[in-house]
Amino acid sequence: MLWSVVLTGAQARDTAPMQTIAGLGSISFPTSTRSTAAQAAFLRGALLLHLFEYPDAAKAFREARQLDPGFAMAYWGEAMTYNHGIWNQLDADAGRAALDRLGPTPAARAAMAPTPREKAWLAAVEILYSGHGTKPERDAQYDQAMERLARAWPHDNNAQLFHALALMGRSEGVRDVPAYLRAGVIAERIFRMNPHDPGAAHYWIHAMDDPAHAAGALEPARALSKIAPDAAHAQHMTSHIFMALGLWDDVAKANEVAMRVVNAQAKAAGRPLAECGHYMEWLEYAYYQQGRFRDAEKALQACRQSIEPSTAWANAHADRLATMQSTPAKFAHMLNESLLQMRAIAVVESGDGNGPAAHTVVNTNGMGPDAGWNDFVDGYAAIERHDLPAAQKSLAALSARHTGSETSDDTQTSSYLAILRDDLGGMLAIGEGKPQAGVDAIRRAARRYETLAFDFGPPVPIKPPHELLGEQLLKQGNTTDARTAFGTALKNAPRRTRSLLGRARAESAGGDVAAATATYKELVTIWHGADADLPELAEAKEYVAAHP
Repeated sequence: MLWSVVLTGAQARDTAPMQTIAGLGSISFPTSTRSTAAQAAFLRGALLLHLFEYPDAAKAFREARQLDPGFAMAYWGEAMTYNHGIWNQLDADAGRAALDRLGPTPAARAAMAPTPREKAWLAAVEILYSGHGTKPERDAQYDQAMERLARAWPHDNNAQLFHALALMGRSEGVRDVPAYLRAGVIAERIFRMNPHDPGAAHYWIHAMDDPAHAAGALEPARALSKIAPDAAHAQHMTSHIFMALGLWDDVAKANEVAMRVVNAQAKAAGRPLAECGHYMEWLEYAYYQQGRFRDAEKALQACRQSIEPSTAWANAHADRLATMQSTPAKFAHMLNESLLQMRAIAVVESGDGNGPAAHTVVNTNGMGPDAGWNDFVDGYAAIERHDLPAAQKSLAALSARHTGSETSDDTQTSSYLAILRDDLGGMLAIGEGKPQAGVDAIRRAARRYETLAFDFGPPVPIKPPHELLGEQLLKQGNTTDARTAFGTALKNAPRRTRSLLGRARAESAGGDVAAATATYKELVTIWHGADADLPELAEAKEYVAAHP
């Protein structure tokens, strides 16, 4: 227990002393249960919920209701684990099933909640699973309900934090900057009140994990991993800020630790070790930025080699996967999508169109439009090895996927496919001896990219279009426009090394020795732990040595 606050009257009924759960942080979330054990399980579930450790949170909430079958807030908690607002994911069937275990109707469930505050919590989550209206409409109504709850109980830190999360969830996976910043203000305020609250640190980070605002969230980024060392997502989440600032050593360390936590838990549970997944994708990308190509290549091959045995395990343990909110099919899909992303990163960052990554086969069955990223990588690799017929085939497949996506509601994916199509088409046109047409196509991709909301993490188009534009302009001798293009690319991805390298070369070719020397020095600093034989490192060191 960290501290207690003496309150009177209505406030005392809705507050409780702060409690700490080792490895997960501290929280105050009073409920009406009279079971000490059920309340302890509930608090653990609430902390895990704030940390997006959804399967473990659901397990804790189920334990709480088993200990106290009439514990309404335990059913609320499990239902909440099926709504992943920031990720724009909702398992409506599972959420409704969790609520139905409390009572057959919203009215029956409300009757099980003994206090106005708990009735308000239940009423809010009912909105998410009501089935009325569209998902965006329900998300907006849920946010409004959480705002009312937060105003009615201003001393309930969790009400404030879940309101912040609901604000960000209204974006439907496409960042609404004003809403995110408003959520960040709420989260920071709670963090100042309780710097050991993982939800406060976590949501503050999420609210500001873009290059324009990330510097304002370095404090929670440095804190979250220490607040919740037993939560893998907490370890990874810090890297959202580090990546937005180009702090590659920190990005790599955060995701290395996240993988250690994941695999320690997997080993304890008798599950296969994870070699693919979101954290590995970020780790591989960070290795490439650090110039650690060999480590990045090992990461990709480890993922590739793990898919067959991991899929076999999943097929034999469907019951275990159900407790992890997954199925064998979903698990296999996740592995293959991760391999697709890691292969794409490897091909683009290494520039090797004929290496192991380029020839890695990805099972894209069932991926739908997302398979377009694999088409792009196939074509990119083909152009790198000067196989224009293969690139034409990939472009045709990618163009067909884009055309198919234009009739869907997912305009963001359709826009990305258009960017990938124009980038690949531009590269192909240049390879076919049509440089102006090629540059025009890539410029079109870059302009489209500028219209999209920022997506955190490694570049979603795999090869940032402004960076690609800069490289092609530089090859054509247009150093001024190339330098501008690289500068724009670096605004979206600060300290990205391929953009820095392109800018250094453009500065040098344009005769700006001072600027080129400064940029090459920055690269030497970033690559302090790079592979000793990295050609780009030698290039940077030689330039700096030649221009003291």
